[in-house]
Amino acid sequence: MPTSEVTPGPALPSTTLTLVGASGQPVCAKVTEVGEGPPVVFLHGLVGLNDHWEDVVNRVHPRVRCVMLELPLLDLTDEDCSVDGVEELTSRFLDGHLDGPAVLVGNSFGGHVALRVALRRPELVRGLVLAGSSGLIERSMVRDVQIRPSREWLARKIGELFYDPMHVREADLDRAHRELTHREKARAMVRLSRTARKNHLGEQIGRIQAPTLLIWGRNDIVTPPEAAEEFARLLPDARLVWFDRCGHVPMVEKPDEFAAAMIRFAEELDERTSGANGRGSR
Repeated sequence: MPTSEVTPGPALPSTTLTLVGASGQPVCAKVTEVGEGPPVVFLHGLVGLNDHWEDVVNRVHPRVRCVMLELPLLDLTDEDCSVDGVEELTSRFLDGHLDGPAVLVGNSFGGHVALRVALRRPELVRGLVLAGSSGLIERSMVRDVQIRPSREWLARKIGELFYDPMHVREADLDRAHRELTHREKARAMVRLSRTARKNHLGEQIGRIQAPTLLIWGRNDIVTPPEAAEEFARLLPDARLVWFDRCGHVPMVEKPDEFAAAMIRFAEELDERTSGANGRGSR
């Protein structure tokens, strides 16, 4: 399968932050921050990295404060190694290291985590941007996961995330192969995926009051279009934007369009806040 080589841009500043979640064990997170204003926090999927958000962040950070949170998902153990545990780690980061509620931008598993935070800690969430989020309908890439998978199997499974497999990066494929040939990391991925599939949010989603932007690829086969339509139906305050010729990772395949939709959403949130403040001062 063809893969793409990406020439990296200037490195964004990052720090390592220690979080303690439900297990009581320290978890080292990578935090990358750029820009000013109300925080927008980016949450990656099971095989994601902060790097996968950078094309979007480079386009939007002149307008918003971007905070990318990268958790070592495949190194998590015990209670931390579940969708509940990752939600707890994320909430503790938001609660302890930001100065106000944030817009949470989540892809796939990261979107699922964002939804759970919005349900359980609504005071931490100003808005949601969900791209290919799990939580309702998901055709998991690890359903037939192999322990010590071949590189060819991984190339096929990762390729399924994209409309155009040319977006698969050699570095991502090498990293996935290296990590998933490690038995404990492969088991962690299976456990995280299974806990997410079992955590069907269903009618709980109707309790989320945060304004939500749904960004979906029409060619997503992991969280297919009917998942986006169901989210749009259940969420009380949601708008759905479709990207044609796009799969499960729209921030990689369509960064210009993704950034433009995010900026419009941020402006709408600012207008709502200004309007609410204006009514409150009368």
